[in-house]
Amino acid sequence: MLVKQWIYFSGLALFIATVSTGFKTKEEKQFGRIEGFHLSEDEITHYSVPTIDETAKINFNFPFTGKSYVGFKQAVGIKESQGLYKLVNRYGYMGKYQFGKTALRALGIYNTKNFLNNPGLQERAFKALLCKNKWELRNEIGRYEGQVIRGVTITESGILAAAHLAGANSVKVFLNSNGRNGYRDGFGTSLKSYIKKFGGYDTSNIVAHPSPKVKA
Repeated sequence: MLVKQWIYFSGLALFIATVSTGFKTKEEKQFGRIEGFHLSEDEITHYSVPTIDETAKINFNFPFTGKSYVGFKQAVGIKESQGLYKLVNRYGYMGKYQFGKTALRALGIYNTKNFLNNPGLQERAFKALLCKNKWELRNEIGRYEGQVIRGVTITESGILAAAHLAGANSVKVFLNSNGRNGYRDGFGTSLKSYIKKFGGYDTSNIVAHPSPKVKA
């Protein structure tokens, strides 16, 4: 008799534990009740978690370019056009680095349609323009690099980026006036902000040249 009672109560306890565990699991799936999710009632019903197979397909191996030249040109490209090679803005500036027609002609590029459809040509043009600006600003780079103007540390890469935005002459005016005479483009972007944002990158591989040309 005692054995039967023990078996009965043991089975009952196991049943209650199983049911209790089932309810607990169901409650934990209500993500909206867990601190940190902050989901509303309607969001809970639409919330889904990717499967293991789906997660495995996501590539998180993003390249780290740091302060290298590759990092510099990518940062400028993202700022200028979000990295879109075929973008043309309302002022007619085009490509990943937003070139104007005058700058392209100075580099020997006249076919803008071909330019927009040729990422490799755009990358070569960007580097060529850096070479040209480095030549035109070689004295300013030597004189002002490392100095602080209007709270911004002057670096070669910052100067080159600012020249890409506003032209070499505007950079000279800014530096020689100790930052009193600045420049803003049609979108309100300042030359000073480019010097700051793109400062400290390694542009030592850019060779100064007075009139570089790019082959299409």
